[in-house]
Amino acid sequence: MRRTEDFRVCLDIEGLAKKMVELERHIMFPTVYRLIELALLFPLATATVERAFSAMKIIKTELRNKMSDGWLNDLMVCYIERGIFKSLDLGEIKKDFQKEGRALSLPGTSRRH
Repeated sequence: MRRTEDFRVCLDIEGLAKKMVELERHIMFPTVYRLIELALLFPLATATVERAFSAMKIIKTELRNKMSDGWLNDLMVCYIERGIFKSLDLGEIKKDFQKEGRALSLPGTSRRH
């Protein structure tokens, strides 16, 4: 690539990736292009993992240390996506669960047949 004049204008990895796609070199050198993709994704992936471990540290306390992996995973999703969960109307969710034809009733509610 050093011999090709088109690549001399690339100053960073992002520019190199764009130029490879533009010149269709990503087809000729798929392994090199894959390494460039991984290098570009690494900072984002690292930040996401760090955020997940921070959330786990908050959720999994000494009192909750014996919870199953499934329950921990559900709590992690709720904690990480708490912005979405705050926007939900709990009254509407409760109404949906209390509709006729549901197999189970919610605790504290009586069902008359």
